[in-house]
Amino acid sequence: MNKKLIGLALISSAALYGCSSGAESDPIVIGGKPWTEQYILPYILGEYIEAHSDYTVEYKDGLGEVAILTPALEQGDIDMYVEYTGTGLKDVLKRESEAGQSSEEVLQEVREGYEDEIGATWLEPLGFENGYTLAYSKDSGFDAATYSDLAELSRSQDVTFGGPHSIYEREGDGYEDLKATYGFEFSATESFDPAIMYEAVRNGDVDVIPAFTTDSRIGLFDLETTEDDMNFFPKYDAAPVVRLETLEDYPELEEVLNGLAGEISEEEMLAMNARVDEDGDQPQDVAVEYLVEQGLIEE
Repeated sequence: MNKKLIGLALISSAALYGCSSGAESDPIVIGGKPWTEQYILPYILGEYIEAHSDYTVEYKDGLGEVAILTPALEQGDIDMYVEYTGTGLKDVLKRESEAGQSSEEVLQEVREGYEDEIGATWLEPLGFENGYTLAYSKDSGFDAATYSDLAELSRSQDVTFGGPHSIYEREGDGYEDLKATYGFEFSATESFDPAIMYEAVRNGDVDVIPAFTTDSRIGLFDLETTEDDMNFFPKYDAAPVVRLETLEDYPELEEVLNGLAGEISEEEMLAMNARVDEDGDQPQDVAVEYLVEQGLIEE
């Protein structure tokens, strides 16, 4: 073989090697939603991945809500982010939930649905649920432990409701369905940005809001929470959602990420959120310190 042919063979071999290993050397892109918990969680995933593999990570935290993140995932603009099972079921797959459906049942349904329709899958849940709780100010004079208790109050006195814009638009787990299920008779309703609704109930502008269970403002604003005693809302367990193609390109990734399964409790997530919301700590610092404290990564 002459030198020219040898050179072409070497170039060809290099090109084939690059095709087979290039994707694995690219950074894994992690997205997130634009609110406190979702600014922390990408760093929980990313720092853990880098500590337990040779993969590198790039962040697109605060990219947008589910309507932005889902197409970004489908198109490969991001490789993964943390989603909530009820959101995947209702807002992405547009499926109805069943009262009393278990966490495992919801997870299996969204996993199969995403694999068939989105080209992604759900890995093992992180251990906490960020669902809804109807909350009111402790100064309101209300005495309600459940949604049914609040519904009874709404039928006997003036009780106002304020929620994010999306809850009035959603079908299945939106405002109209909630009202019909429990028989609420709110005297007035208001629509707020999710960040503003906590201030609205604290200031007495409305009486009841659909708060998120891991939101630190529940404690910060001295709010009382209630139980969804008729299981109206589905489970909202947090779990990494990853493109199937990404799992093929990074063969160790699924096993690495499943090392975080069950490692974050609702109380621990709430405490991390409070450090950002109340203490002004940086989300990445909070994530790293949590992982180190739990022995999940080394300092």
